[in-house]
Amino acid sequence: MKHLSRAIGLLVLALLISPTCLAQEPAKESQDAKATIYFYRLKQFAGHALEPTVYCDDKPLARMDNGRYFGVKFDPGKHACNMGDKQTGFELDLKAGQAAYAKVTIEAGFFKGHGRLSLVQAEQGAFEVKKTKLLGTDKIKDRALVAIYEGSDKQ
Repeated sequence: MKHLSRAIGLLVLALLISPTCLAQEPAKESQDAKATIYFYRLKQFAGHALEPTVYCDDKPLARMDNGRYFGVKFDPGKHACNMGDKQTGFELDLKAGQAAYAKVTIEAGFFKGHGRLSLVQAEQGAFEVKKTKLLGTDKIKDRALVAIYEGSDKQ
């Protein structure tokens, strides 16, 4: 009987530290190890037909549609984001698990309008992004980078 209870104890211990339990932990950590930037544009009549492209680290992410948002998962570290003309944007040192918000606005130009990208406070961005809808898949330029969009599994 003494050997049986010891065997059961060892079996329970083995199940508690089984490789499948250990394998599930890094997946959660790797998800938390990413930072997210939400890019959004409030719906407005002025410039509604313009769809400027958002870039990060010199890679085109998506064409920003009126009244929409999308999210990008980044590794921690420095990242530079801007609009196609590189006139406006920001550089940000992201931390693991951090959420940042970038607002796209349309400004009048001499011949046509252009996009302006501004980093906003998390509280303001989280509030304003709720007033928008997910960006459609047809506007995404790089689905390997853009993780949150209409029809994505990470909504």
